[in-house]
Amino acid sequence: MRTADQLVAGAIRRGGPAVGVLAVTSVAGGVLALALPYALGRAADARSGGWLAGCVAVVGLLVVCDTFGVWAGGASGARASAWVRHRVLRHVLGVGPGLTRSVPEGDLVTRLGMNAEEVGRAPDAAITGATMLIPAVGSLVALLLIDPWLALTLVAGLTLIMLVLRAFLRVSTALAGDYQEAQADIASRLVDAVAGARTIAAAGTAAQETRRVLSALPRVRAHALELWRVRAQAGVRAAVVVPLLEVCVLGVGGYRLAAGDLTAGELYASARYVVLGAGLGSALGYVSQVARARAAARRLVRLLDECPAPHGVRRLPDGPGVLVFHDVMARGLHIPDLTIPGGSAVAVVGRSGSGKSRLACLAGRLADPARGQVLLDDVPLNRLSRTALREAIGYAFERPCLVGDTVADAIGPSAEQAAQAAGADAFIRRLPSGYATPLADAPMSGGERQRVGLARAFAHGDRLLVLDDATSSLDTITEHQVGAALAADRRTRLIVTHRAAMAARADLVVWLERGRVRGYDRHDRLWRNPDYRAVFQGEAS
Repeated sequence: MRTADQLVAGAIRRGGPAVGVLAVTSVAGGVLALALPYALGRAADARSGGWLAGCVAVVGLLVVCDTFGVWAGGASGARASAWVRHRVLRHVLGVGPGLTRSVPEGDLVTRLGMNAEEVGRAPDAAITGATMLIPAVGSLVALLLIDPWLALTLVAGLTLIMLVLRAFLRVSTALAGDYQEAQADIASRLVDAVAGARTIAAAGTAAQETRRVLSALPRVRAHALELWRVRAQAGVRAAVVVPLLEVCVLGVGGYRLAAGDLTAGELYASARYVVLGAGLGSALGYVSQVARARAAARRLVRLLDECPAPHGVRRLPDGPGVLVFHDVMARGLHIPDLTIPGGSAVAVVGRSGSGKSRLACLAGRLADPARGQVLLDDVPLNRLSRTALREAIGYAFERPCLVGDTVADAIGPSAEQAAQAAGADAFIRRLPSGYATPLADAPMSGGERQRVGLARAFAHGDRLLVLDDATSSLDTITEHQVGAALAADRRTRLIVTHRAAMAARADLVVWLERGRVRGYDRHDRLWRNPDYRAVFQGEAS
């Protein structure tokens, strides 16, 4: 099982060449920071221009390191965030639509957006924070060389600071996770509200919905205040240690100076080394960033732990496209045996909740049955390779999502021919650039989007077409045109519909009731049953 720390480490490795630049500049900056007190101390004792020039050179190099470090931190963070986002998104799309049943869409967007960016900041936080140990350890060594008593004083102070940082990392990681969960809750509520904006406006419930979305704000505020409280407490503790440490070292150093065991330059250098060593307390900000990255990584790892649907390696043999459901058991659906003849048009009808869309999902392998098998030309769908599966099956939805840069991209190969069959060619040609019109510049009604979605299904499935209520928004003329195109098509067609006219055009009808096949025959024969006729008088699903 993946862990959050493994994901953070992976983000650091994928930060690109900028990670190397960041590491080099951070290490060099730490070494130069150690060299500066020594040079200043020698300049004070020697009173010569040579050491003073060296101090100027060290300061100039520190500025260069800081400049390149800032650039490298931003560049590595951007690249690491892109890697995390790409990896998680590819996995989420591989898992399929079932993931949104356990993770709300708004939460999913938050994880892929904000949380991925927080993990991407790990290279800068981890490397810069870790290299702050160089001045701390170097200062300890330098003080040991100057005077062991001064080094012992610094060790006591650094021990206290490390304890503060360790406790802060543990507590802030947990608090950051709670804060991110609260942010995701607001995002989920907001996505739901935006999706139902028309319904909210029509019902006049905008005020109530606003209160519902914002009702999570107190929780966000509480977690944010707790985070700041913990950080402030840690900062105060670290801030108290530093001046006390300086006073102690200066006191001990002053005593040693009076005894003649230290020079004035060594005392000054010792004071500077104490400040450098105690500067480990300023790593609090970087520790906070690492804590947020770890908390965000935990949320992302939960997505990565979702198992994607496995695919086989087989390809389909030549065949007519016979679709067989054998002893299939899925959520709310049980089909002992059902055979869809190759090259036929089969309508799937039933009341709301009867399992029509579930049957379509199984046929297109957007979901797998809990038991049993779905076969296409005697090959189980889960044995097909991903490529073979998507080449064989075209899928159209009631509310299609159009993907691509242009309208032609959204349809796929043979876009014009497929659009003609779906009744979309005429309105596409009226767009500013026809099929080359960018999707962002091609506003479409619900019926027009459905026609483009149908065209995409026609363009991709060479063995089986699955239409899940994909004609519900079409006008009567367009529906008749699409129905004629479906009737002339030689592929196997599984058409979920709530319209009697579409069922009448099909060769056969699967009548579902409460997740089971109540009837499987021609429409005109089933029509004799009053229960079947009542299906088309109820609410469409």
